[in-house]
Amino acid sequence: MARVRITVVKLPVHEDLVSRYIKKERYPDGFKACELWNLGQEFLVEGFPAKPQGFPCDWAWTDIQRDVAMVMFGADLPWMAQTGKAITCCSDGFRPVTFLVERIDG
Repeated sequence: MARVRITVVKLPVHEDLVSRYIKKERYPDGFKACELWNLGQEFLVEGFPAKPQGFPCDWAWTDIQRDVAMVMFGADLPWMAQTGKAITCCSDGFRPVTFLVERIDG
């Protein structure tokens, strides 16, 4: 079975949504990018469907598992410029973490 590498590639914050919908009294400074992640952080998936060692968020893992499985088991997404890769993200509507999922053959 192929292995998969997951890399954090983007940590956006949707400031327009934060300013409109977040309770300012609870978060007077607004939201920052999710603090569980760092750009370039990598994780290796070897025992799917188990979460990779050190992967800090159960919610994000649940969100991206389908894409990880597709890439791991041979899917090549027609919209991706390179085979064996996918871009996916967690479902945090204010600050979604974006991941690159890559099949590592061998």
